Amino acid sequence: MGEFVIRMPDVGEGVAEAELVEWHVKPGDPVREDMVLAAVMTDKATVEIPSPVDGTVLWLGAEVGDTVAVKAPLLRIEVAGEGESPAAAEPVAEVEPAAGKPAEGKPAAKVEPEKPVERPVRREPEARPLASPAVRLRAREAGVDLRQVAGTGPAGRITHDDLDRFVAQGAQPIAAAAGLARKTATEEIKVTGLRRRIAEKMRLASTRIPHITYVEEVDVTDLEDLRATMNAGRRPDQPKLTILPFLMRALVKTLAEQPGINATFDDDAGIVTRHSAVHIGIATQTPAGLTVPVVRHAEARSIWDAAAELTRLADAARNGTAAREELSGSTITITSLGALGGIVTTPIINHPEVAIVGVNKIAMRPVWDGSQFVPRKIMNLSSSFDHRIVDGWDAAVFVQRIKALLETPALIFIEG
Repeated sequence: MGEFVIRMPDVGEGVAEAELVEWHVKPGDPVREDMVLAAVMTDKATVEIPSPVDGTVLWLGAEVGDTVAVKAPLLRIEVAGEGESPAAAEPVAEVEPAAGKPAEGKPAAKVEPEKPVERPVRREPEARPLASPAVRLRAREAGVDLRQVAGTGPAGRITHDDLDRFVAQGAQPIAAAAGLARKTATEEIKVTGLRRRIAEKMRLASTRIPHITYVEEVDVTDLEDLRATMNAGRRPDQPKLTILPFLMRALVKTLAEQPGINATFDDDAGIVTRHSAVHIGIATQTPAGLTVPVVRHAEARSIWDAAAELTRLADAARNGTAAREELSGSTITITSLGALGGIVTTPIINHPEVAIVGVNKIAMRPVWDGSQFVPRKIMNLSSSFDHRIVDGWDAAVFVQRIKALLETPALIFIEG
């Protein structure tokens, strides 16, 4: 028998390391060629690592949440034949053989069954008992207080056998108390994968960018009427229009007048790069967390084209099929919580951009028209800017121009 070493692959140009976010195997598991072994994440995308060989997993080189360098050993697989290299070429963690099965290269020995001996470890009354999630689940379902169970595992860990013995000895489950009761349980959740990437990016943006947030209300009554009319007359192959494609077209027109806001800032080098192409990032909530798919060249897209591309990218982001290039390269970002948008938000800029436009929910409000109050659909825009690059006056002019276009939506379709 031999070994095959699988190393962290080169997952993209300029990527030197990746975070391990999921194992699909454990030591002792059989694997077959092309079976997915693990998933790793860079700041661009999640990549699955398949097995190039058939065999048995001997050793895992990292835990979920660890950062692994490109070409570093990730796992070792026992294969038939000589394998990639002699087994002794690199030290591997010893794999404990299954009960009654001899370790590789060692003679079989007669295994005498041992009678379990309970050696409970003393715990402080308020100490949280050690137990695996599976044991905790069984205890909850059985109504057993694990603080009453003697643990015989390492460091006093409570095993399934400990729980079985406790129940077999006639211990009574916890009686449901009437009324209110104190809760003292805590749960520790390791921040890994996409959630850790989001946390790192938010920390970077909030610590390095001095934000200025400007809020303005927009009367979108006429825009909503136009949107309803266009949706009623759309073809079957056309997507349903939301307010975002109209905002995207308004952004394109406004950025043509204020190109300094369609920019990225390399604050280490002290260089601002202005972009003629308008690549709009759309903050999208997915089951794994927040991602920002990018509608590229919005300046060359019609309302319908922008809506179709927006729908395609949002679906790809939510089902995890978005490519790396579809999740990077934006020059300005739109963030919207839809009906949950609240009255006002303080959006954090998508570093290294210099601006982000936040869409709040639409609400019907009474508006004085000079002679009476009339019902109008009002929506707030909450926009943040990098105050090192964008002055307050320029930020206000930018938002006011977008407001004018959305309140008179015919202007969005007029070129020149």
